[in-house]
Amino acid sequence: MFDFVALALIGLTFLLAGVVKGVIGVGLPTVSLAVLTATIGLPPAMALLLVPSLVTNVWQAVVGGSFRGIVSRIWPFLLAAGVSVWVGAVALKRIDVSLLAALLGVLLVVYAVLSLSRFRVSLPRRWESWAGPMLGVTNGILTGMTGSFVVPGVLYLQAIGLPRDMLIQAMGMLFSVSTVALAVSLGGHRLLSIELALVSLAATLPALLGMAVGRLVRSGLAEEKFRRVFFLSLLVLGVYIVIRSVG
Repeated sequence: MFDFVALALIGLTFLLAGVVKGVIGVGLPTVSLAVLTATIGLPPAMALLLVPSLVTNVWQAVVGGSFRGIVSRIWPFLLAAGVSVWVGAVALKRIDVSLLAALLGVLLVVYAVLSLSRFRVSLPRRWESWAGPMLGVTNGILTGMTGSFVVPGVLYLQAIGLPRDMLIQAMGMLFSVSTVALAVSLGGHRLLSIELALVSLAATLPALLGMAVGRLVRSGLAEEKFRRVFFLSLLVLGVYIVIRSVG
């Protein structure tokens, strides 16, 4: 399925995605999904991100000292986000993949614009009992349809007012749960071949290497400027995916 050029592209993509995560702490699934969707297509891109995403986000989820406190607060959101991925993945068999790729492009644009604008919503604690499951289901369905974990999940985690370190850990939990659920869903719908799984496993090495490089150069970079370049690039890539998918 993959020739040398495709494998080289995959390796470089995960190296880049790892660097981004090493510098700003997030972005590996988003960068890899966006670049690979624009080059090799949505379903294989979703499959290829599985192992690197899980390996790099499990550590983020469990380390930080607030695991139990975060889980006790957001478990309804995480449960809903995980279970509903299967429902969204049904669309991969029933809806034109180009339309789903366009939806991914739209989600990337929304995420980039909101991040660049510093848009924030504050959600009262008393609303979490219904908003968490509702937004979890929405996030899970969109994850199953597009492979993207961030909208509206990350926006919800920001809205409930978690401190920065807890927010990073909570995002690791969301990404880990979503990755496992996506793997189960793609496998159950026969969209995860042995070859894709092996290439995904191999892609973990450049992803980890990229993270190490990103951490090394982080001290010499202005993180705020890097984040702005990242989200501007994501915005352009999202627009390109939409145009390419509907054109």
